[in-house]
Amino acid sequence: MPSSSSSPTIHSPFSIFSLQSLLLFSFSLSLSISVHGNQFKLDGSVLELDDSNFDAAISKFDYVFVDFYAPWCGHCNRLAPELERAAPVLAGLRQPIVVAKVDADKHKKLASKHDVDGYPTLKMFMHGVPTEYYGPRKADLLVQSLAKFVAPDVSVLSSDSDVRDFAKAAGSDFPIFIGFGLNESVILDSAVKYKKKAWFSVANGFSDEIMTTYGLNKVPALLAIYPAYDEQSIFYGPFEENSLEDYIKKSLLPLVFPISQGSLKLLQDDQRKVLLTIIEDETEEKSKGLLEVLKAAASANPDLVFGYVGLQQWEDFAQSFEVDMKTEFPRMVVWDGNENYYLVTGSENGDKADMASQVSRFLEGYREGRVIHKRITGPSLMSLMDSKVAVILVLLLICVVLAVVLIVSMVQDEPLTVGTREKVVEGRSSALQQESGELLGPYKED
Repeated sequence: MPSSSSSPTIHSPFSIFSLQSLLLFSFSLSLSISVHGNQFKLDGSVLELDDSNFDAAISKFDYVFVDFYAPWCGHCNRLAPELERAAPVLAGLRQPIVVAKVDADKHKKLASKHDVDGYPTLKMFMHGVPTEYYGPRKADLLVQSLAKFVAPDVSVLSSDSDVRDFAKAAGSDFPIFIGFGLNESVILDSAVKYKKKAWFSVANGFSDEIMTTYGLNKVPALLAIYPAYDEQSIFYGPFEENSLEDYIKKSLLPLVFPISQGSLKLLQDDQRKVLLTIIEDETEEKSKGLLEVLKAAASANPDLVFGYVGLQQWEDFAQSFEVDMKTEFPRMVVWDGNENYYLVTGSENGDKADMASQVSRFLEGYREGRVIHKRITGPSLMSLMDSKVAVILVLLLICVVLAVVLIVSMVQDEPLTVGTREKVVEGRSSALQQESGELLGPYKED
């Protein structure tokens, strides 16, 4: 998201998106800046900041990515080598990003000033204005995410090769919007608003061949591509502000996507209800046919988000909807993203093998209001004990018991539930916790 001091940008600097530009100058660029006796070098190394030089560094560099860490924090120690690998690439961008770190355990006053309440806390300082970073932490994904902070709001593509290169270099982690025959100003407001969630561009020079490649039959048109899910859609207007933004907002999610601790964060800013299909195993061959049926239904019902989850892939989450191995799959519910969900009466009737009919019956029943209101159920004690979060809570409880025995009766662990969209991504499965811990920033691990 652009800082308050930044204005919308429209450029044709396609090299920003190319892999070559990510590496440009990364090892050769060496710019020395003297700050109050401290010598900072933009040479791809991770800067060590403290109370004496932090403000000076932030004021001298336009973009500084700061890791507030603690030496004893295991997650911080695993993050450190990723930052070391990402630093030279980020320093080599046309708009360089400096990577820095602060020992927040040692410099507590500095950490408190910047609202550090857990480790690691990651913040992007853009022209001195901090924005907390919640994105991926693996070096390559970190580079791709942070590059969006300094990329133009809308890139102008002038040839077929520019279009292909843009789509390729943008990667697969964010949706890609390309306007054909559109003035860049048409999508600028939405591009600024959703900059951290997608790539935006307009193509002013293109051939009939590239239109055929993407299935366009006329212009103007706005193409939305979701590489990670091999999906695309086309919007032919009207290109009025509300209609356009509504299309872009809904296209930030694929038609159907697997629910996991990592992907669930995509729902945080989407207020639509979720048609959640719970299956036994996502990897089964029959699940692929179901997904095609759900995609067709999603196209015809854009007011709903379509997601699916496998009981074997995320058992704790599925069990929150009263699903277990005795359940007849697939199980469909409409979930509000918080603690309420709805079953549809009569949707289980009919030919179980005809998934298209079953989905159609479910949607028809939901539209007609033939629903049963249910509330999310919390996990079992054993499920809670299996999660890393629970282990930490138990250890803390033991310490309290040993220290003050009289207080133990007052201590109650709040069970982890699906809860709100923001809280649910905390997750409970120990098998998924390690991976999601690397992807989800809002929840400080230590």
